[in-house]
Amino acid sequence: MAAVSPPLLPTTVLPADTTVSPADANPAATRAFLARLLDSVKRALSGARPWPELIDRTALSRPDSLSDATARLRKNLAYFRVNYAAIVALSLAASLLAHPFSLAALLALLAAWCFLYLLRPSDAPPLAAFGRTFSDRETLGGLIVASAFVVFLTSVGSLIFSALALGAAIVCAHGAFRIPEDLFLDEPDQANAAASVNLLSFITSATGARV
Repeated sequence: MAAVSPPLLPTTVLPADTTVSPADANPAATRAFLARLLDSVKRALSGARPWPELIDRTALSRPDSLSDATARLRKNLAYFRVNYAAIVALSLAASLLAHPFSLAALLALLAAWCFLYLLRPSDAPPLAAFGRTFSDRETLGGLIVASAFVVFLTSVGSLIFSALALGAAIVCAHGAFRIPEDLFLDEPDQANAAASVNLLSFITSATGARV
């Protein structure tokens, strides 16, 4: 008599979990974005003038008149523009570090912009949340509204404007009291112009594909 094979037990194959977290949605785009950001920052800082030349106390004197102070400020802005931008950025960074809540709010807003809009590939499916899907235009509108709320309706906005005003005051005071030297008045400002162009091209490349 032939042996009877045991009955087969029913089996169920579970579908694989294909959910992708926003952080792992496009790691190549994230790395490329960070690489372009670092490269743009390095190129912008490469146009900075020597800092000892900026803080040279022997080159400081009181301007004779308001027109003299304005002329000095105009020339120094053209020459020290990268250094002055760094001073304003340091003023903003110091203010944010002194207020952790504002810093956390800005970092959360920046992360939302990166993962929901800037770093999302153009062929990615629409964003799904709260039981519905949102198009790119709706996502952009929501990010703009959230940014306006954080900047204008919370203490973050006043902190940013105060830090920028402080940095601008430092720049204007230094530019008015710093005596422009004939040695660099006629120098071409190619390095600073190139840094500005590189930064603008980075912003355009980061947002041009999504607008």
